[in-house]
Amino acid sequence: MTQTDLDGRLALVSGASRGIGRAMALELAKAGAHVIATARTTGGLEELDDDIVKAGGSCTIVPLDLMSPDGIEKLGGVITERWEKLDILLANAGSLGVLTPASQVKSKTWHDVIGVNLMAPARMIRAFEPLLLASDAGRAVFISSGAASSRRAFWAPYAASKAALDALVESWANEHVNNQNIRINTVYPGALRTQMRSKAFPGENPDTLPAPSALWPTIAELVSPDCTRNGETVKFDG
Repeated sequence: MTQTDLDGRLALVSGASRGIGRAMALELAKAGAHVIATARTTGGLEELDDDIVKAGGSCTIVPLDLMSPDGIEKLGGVITERWEKLDILLANAGSLGVLTPASQVKSKTWHDVIGVNLMAPARMIRAFEPLLLASDAGRAVFISSGAASSRRAFWAPYAASKAALDALVESWANEHVNNQNIRINTVYPGALRTQMRSKAFPGENPDTLPAPSALWPTIAELVSPDCTRNGETVKFDG
């Protein structure tokens, strides 16, 4: 894609302060989109903003805790008032939780992982669907995980939340199967050089993994106004 392919489009990226979210926010801006970048870490968002400006792009940073009771909904209201539409939603923020036997997972871990990985995307759908429908080509992409189907031992909260996310997104996509103005898909990013990956596989050499920016061609296709795919799970294998 060239830097003008997304010129004039508005993109919202959650979990944008590091990893996949940061890399995709930067690429979206390079492609011409104005990026609304959200994350809990203000410092990380400010660094992202600096890099986007240096690359010739534009960004609005929004410190946001997805677990706050009304933060997502308030953001939807702000976007409505200021821009009246949303062209791209990249729901990237995720929580790994603790890798431990299912019988030992504490209720707080369940609450946090389900809250970030499932409830926050569900609230985004409610808050941002009208804005996506107001676009001439609304595109929603949710970052899920192969853990949703592999369901490896000791990963119960993460696997369960991602499996539920897949069901949520596919069901929502099916509601709009006949509406060409909105396309909704899920991505399994695979093994990338991220902090979450290091936490999950501490013995792995991160230098053997692709950088998060390697995911961009996959995301670029799904957020393009020309994208016709809907209700698909797109797997990136590096």
